[in-house]
Amino acid sequence: MTSNRSDVPTPYTASAPRPAPDRAALRARIPGWGVDLDPADRPSGTVEKIDEAAAERGMPPRQGLDPRRERSIEHAFLTPVYGTAQPLHGLSGRIRRLGYDRFSEGRAAHWLLLIAGDRVEAIGAHLRSFATTRPDNPITETGVLSEARRHPIRSRFGRGRVDQRHTWLDPVLVAGPWVLAAWGVFRLVRRAVRRS
Repeated sequence: MTSNRSDVPTPYTASAPRPAPDRAALRARIPGWGVDLDPADRPSGTVEKIDEAAAERGMPPRQGLDPRRERSIEHAFLTPVYGTAQPLHGLSGRIRRLGYDRFSEGRAAHWLLLIAGDRVEAIGAHLRSFATTRPDNPITETGVLSEARRHPIRSRFGRGRVDQRHTWLDPVLVAGPWVLAAWGVFRLVRRAVRRS
């Protein structure tokens, strides 16, 4: 379908591709179009300039080395500046430290230990929440209630969703730890009641 009017673009087809618009027309129509074409127009142009004096001075002064800070074994030293706000602590910190001290970043064991440390930290955070006035609520925080209200069947099937293959596993991963914890508490309470 073509049009005699010059302001109506013709539809794109493989046999007759539409020519690219003129750069000046795009710059006039779209504010900020092409800012990275000319280095003089780039917003980061001043940052991209090389400071010759800094290049001659070499590396910046290093932050004091902290033996508690994790460092991969393939690096000779820590980066010049690093964060110290969240030091490794507890059992999760020991697991992560093992991953950094023993295994290279190219090994799956390194990353699996970091994931295991993260899971241990998450479980510890859940347990610590029960000592507060606002403990974790698995019903509202996992989205189970909204899942039932937002067309759960229609939104999952017939849409080509990638996560459809592991949908059956999601309830096990989300609710499983809570069910196991409730079962453990039930067993402890029952044992305490039988002893008394």
